[in-house]
Amino acid sequence: MPTPYKILLVDDDLEILRLISIRLTGAGYQVTALDSAEKALASLQRTRPNVVVTDLKMNGMSGMALFDAVQTINPALPVIVLTAHATVPDAVEATKRGVFGYLTKPFDSKELLAHVERALKASGNSAVPTEATADWRKDIVTRSARMEDLLSQILLVADSDASVLIQGESGTGKEMLAKALHKASRRRERAFVAINCGAIPEALLESELFGHTKGSFTGATRDHQGLFVAANGGTLLLDEIGDMPLALQVKLLRVLQDRAVRPVGSTQTQAVDVRIISATHRNLEQHMANGQFREDLFYRLNVVSLVVPPLAERREDVPLLATFFLNKLAMRYRKQVTGFAPEAMDALVSAAWPGNVRQLLNVVEQSLALSTTPIVPLTLVHKCLQGEHEAIPSFEDARRHFEREYLIQVLKITNGNVTHAARLARRNRTEFYKLLQRNQLDPGSFKAEAHA
Repeated sequence: MPTPYKILLVDDDLEILRLISIRLTGAGYQVTALDSAEKALASLQRTRPNVVVTDLKMNGMSGMALFDAVQTINPALPVIVLTAHATVPDAVEATKRGVFGYLTKPFDSKELLAHVERALKASGNSAVPTEATADWRKDIVTRSARMEDLLSQILLVADSDASVLIQGESGTGKEMLAKALHKASRRRERAFVAINCGAIPEALLESELFGHTKGSFTGATRDHQGLFVAANGGTLLLDEIGDMPLALQVKLLRVLQDRAVRPVGSTQTQAVDVRIISATHRNLEQHMANGQFREDLFYRLNVVSLVVPPLAERREDVPLLATFFLNKLAMRYRKQVTGFAPEAMDALVSAAWPGNVRQLLNVVEQSLALSTTPIVPLTLVHKCLQGEHEAIPSFEDARRHFEREYLIQVLKITNGNVTHAARLARRNRTEFYKLLQRNQLDPGSFKAEAHA
């Protein structure tokens, strides 16, 4: 059965490019064959390959330069290098730098296919997806290349026990990605427990995390096991870790080092096996510089770093998410609302979204609740956006804004002298006066400013 995986093939020898493409296509892969590294780099975000196969020596950008660029964009994407006998030392050096593997020309097609299969497995892909790998990301709604790269990284680290730090603005979906990571891991059958470190008073947070014994403080009427014990064998998400008080940071570091917790009021420790995922919208490096976050804890938590892009940097997801939320909420509210008017959807795509996906969900829910028609109109979306400025103005609005600012600047330079201003703008006086009238600008006011 053909696999759905994509191979980006790069070689400036067109005959070799054609032959390798035939071999890979015959094995069931979807192949994008390009004759230069520059073209490959330009197509990377569009094609989103699972493996890159590139010649080492090419006209223009070399295979290693392409590898370096790929590493910058997506470090988890494996690159296989093709090389002639004369460049074997270069290929060995490339392997040391992180290239997945290399093949010496001429090579057997079975050898190439074996390399590709190993690269797919090493990068978290498999020719025969299991039920777990098919299910782990079902709640993530995206068509963004950046989000797909992030999900590839999640799948790559899922089965390790490395601590993961997820960073991103509020409302980008950090907890949902943490859940996806848990579902993709070998711990998927055990508990996923989340706690917001900034939402619980310091006096209670220690007890919530580590537990307490009966009578250890006023109100402790029974033993409490704590969230570390509740998540034993599974995953614990420490959301908004940047808001954790310094005193608790020390105790958390001890738990991570010893892999054991001691409840408040107890002299006994209990071993725990927990995978730690942390999340924050804060700049922890700045917090460390200010003495608000411990450096040793940061490096303990930040073994793998994942950065979630804000919604404004993946606008291609806005129509997908808005439609998904609308359909889901329409079923809950039992309303016959089927979609957004085209201009309403354009307004959603163009909005600034400082609150990210959470704000989009809120706007869609408001629009649905207030809508009296099957199609949500533009006026209702504008109302729910509460007058928020569009991040992407229309072409006409942008042109009008530029024209007005340009005319103001020219009039300031010439102190309101229309003849001089028209000459600078390379327009005749009649046409220039029409421009001033259209933009409601009075040259006399600029003369008055100059005189004053």
